[in-house]
Amino acid sequence: MALQPIRKTCLFCSEKISYVDYKDTQFLRRFMSPHAKILSSNKTGSCSKHQRMIAQALKRARHMALLPFTST
Repeated sequence: MALQPIRKTCLFCSEKISYVDYKDTQFLRRFMSPHAKILSSNKTGSCSKHQRMIAQALKRARHMALLPFTST
């Protein structure tokens, strides 16, 4: 008998957050790897709608030089 993996719930759906602010860099760092890559929705537990919002906010923050593009 195989154990079924525990499904993570979307943080944004559970907290009823409707907008991801690109200026909140401390919050956005939760969704980045140590090498400054965007983490997948499997690892973050976010739904596809909010994963797209996270990715867009991270890209905007990078463009405005609030977050790094890469990290060594």
